[in-house]
Amino acid sequence: MQPTGLFKIKVCYAILFFPVSLLVVFFAHTSADAFQADVLPYEISPGDPFIIKVTGAKTSCLPSALLAGKKFYFSSCGKGCFVAVGAVMVKTKPGVYTIKLKVGKRKKNLELFVKDTISPIQEITLPENKVFLSRENLRRVKKENKKLKSIFKRVTKKLWEEDFILPLENDISSEFGTKRIFNKKWVSVHKGVDIKGEEGEEIYASNNGKVVLAKELFFGGNTIILNHGQGIYTIYMHLSEFNVEPRYVVSKGEVIGFVGSSGRSTGPHLHFGVKVMNINTNPVSFVKLDL
Repeated sequence: MQPTGLFKIKVCYAILFFPVSLLVVFFAHTSADAFQADVLPYEISPGDPFIIKVTGAKTSCLPSALLAGKKFYFSSCGKGCFVAVGAVMVKTKPGVYTIKLKVGKRKKNLELFVKDTISPIQEITLPENKVFLSRENLRRVKKENKKLKSIFKRVTKKLWEEDFILPLENDISSEFGTKRIFNKKWVSVHKGVDIKGEEGEEIYASNNGKVVLAKELFFGGNTIILNHGQGIYTIYMHLSEFNVEPRYVVSKGEVIGFVGSSGRSTGPHLHFGVKVMNINTNPVSFVKLDL
């Protein structure tokens, strides 16, 4: 009978030992794959940008992330560090949104809170032909819009470095997201900010980038678009003159043009816009991001 008792003790020992081994392996694997991921800022307004920052990753492969099916584009910010810049549309409803993140084989859900915001209203009077277009001008605008869409949908390698800057350090006369009523009839939403300026005042590149457009447009007048890579573009409108040409690579702070009143404009100023992942983004919030 004694051998039977010994056998029972051995069997119990094996049962206790085996799960403990699995736990040791599990925790070691979890610790090795651990990383930190943050959405900054966590609370934003409709049209605002944000960043997803991953640190402590044990992989050199770029993470992937999705928000409502829209893809983010990451770049390296050091060993085990990755950053992506995102934005939500100005029509986004208030609430909590989930970002699905994948780093290596690990998955994690991140939350983003969009708060309710009241947009200002602005009434503007312009010549009727700048508000209600002739067939010829309408054809021109459609052709220009098609060209712009083809530009903004391209995602290229990162060119920007650290924080972006405002291209003109003057007061803002019209905020992003403002509901604009033209000639008391036509309503649109302002897709950038209007910065006050004197005719001929210098305009600076918001960050390193490549000139993908330097052309006169119907609404924007003399317009420059810079591609900063990673799905980020900056737009400069109503210029009096260009100081750069297409395909030219500029550095942050370089003079790219001069303040004017070309296109649909009531006086000298700079319309400054930002596109992130093909989303019109609040430029003031964008330059405040800690990149």
